Amino acid sequence: MGKKTTQLAYVQAYEYIRDRILSGELERGTKLVEERLAEEMGISRTPVRDSIRKLEQEGLIKQKRVVNPTDMDLRDLFQVRMLLEGFAASHCATYMKDEDLQKLKRCVEIGRTGELEEVMAANKEFHDIIVGATNNPVMIDIIDRMQSIIYLFRKTVVLHKRPLLIEEHDDIYQAILQHQPEEAERLMKAHLQLDLEFCLNWMKG
Repeated sequence: MGKKTTQLAYVQAYEYIRDRILSGELERGTKLVEERLAEEMGISRTPVRDSIRKLEQEGLIKQKRVVNPTDMDLRDLFQVRMLLEGFAASHCATYMKDEDLQKLKRCVEIGRTGELEEVMAANKEFHDIIVGATNNPVMIDIIDRMQSIIYLFRKTVVLHKRPLLIEEHDDIYQAILQHQPEEAERLMKAHLQLDLEFCLNWMKG
């Protein structure tokens, strides 16, 4: 197998396993069997093993099982997001460029009118633009490594239509637009706190 073929198999395995976890097909707590997954995809075990390792780094897999986050895991994750994204929102209220402001506004508009997949993408982009605008590679990397877990819960929030989600995005955007760093930080933290509570309630199901 050439290097390119191996790389393609790895990407294929990574996306296949990740998407099945995120869609709920591979349920929380499911044990992943490398041989079976390799057989399903018609590839060797090495790329499967490598992609499982990557998904472990991203927090979607723990000890070869699909994660089943506890309330505490979720609180820890959101605590880090509140600190980082609260700071990022405050920074944006002082330094954000016009083109990024336009993109944020567009995310809010799509959130109001878009289809489910579009709303999901706009929700992600809204948060990504704010974090990215800090130009802090360490912060961007930390958030990036949490993306898969964040996605899992963002899907919950959008799919189960958490009330006032888009209004809160609009409020954050307005605070950034009007150069109110403290207000932008407060609103972002409150927004994530409500996301957390919504997810915790939904997990109790």
